[in-house]
Amino acid sequence: MTVPSQQDNVVDVLGNSRLLPVIVLDDADVAADLGEAILAGGLDVAEVTLRTPNALEALRAMAEVPGLCVGAGTVLRSSQVDEAVDAGARFLVSPGFAPALVRRAWSHAVPILPGVATPSEVIVTADLGVETMKVFPAGVLGGPRMVSALASAFPSVRFVPTGGIGAADVADYLALPSVLAVGGSWMVPADLIRRRAWTEITGLVRDAVRAAKQEGTLE
Repeated sequence: MTVPSQQDNVVDVLGNSRLLPVIVLDDADVAADLGEAILAGGLDVAEVTLRTPNALEALRAMAEVPGLCVGAGTVLRSSQVDEAVDAGARFLVSPGFAPALVRRAWSHAVPILPGVATPSEVIVTADLGVETMKVFPAGVLGGPRMVSALASAFPSVRFVPTGGIGAADVADYLALPSVLAVGGSWMVPADLIRRRAWTEITGLVRDAVRAAKQEGTLE
């Protein structure tokens, strides 16, 4: 199977932002407002996880926000690939690696970030032709030290650590040359979404962007 140019697509989507808000959203009615809050904070990318009954509807609504690149996260089945792409997802993220998911995403010409947690998983994922991977759950696995250790063994792989990451950890991850971007929910906490606290969410996103700039990872 010929590997599509998904690597370049992933870099285009995430390489400039270096940050990926990870959203758990069940209320499609607030999706557009949340998307606008993220944009106002200085980011143009977001991941809507498929963890709630109305996640696809929320994804579709957020994908309609002009200027926002929206992906689907927690993709576990090939059928979800089709559904997410149909809902407007421009990239896909999975907590683990399954060849069927990668091939189905590539059949849609949509980039996918499979999740890895061990060197063995990096090997089998790279063997399929994937060069950009999610490290999950990064915080539990050992944080930046774990990612750095993986990078030393796999210098051609780019990583997107996610899971257990907070504002205090971002700089340490982004300082690693192997890290393409960092994903997390600390910018879009569920309690603020429930309260529709858009100004507060914009502030958290803006703080994260500012921290990334201070590390010299953003222009």
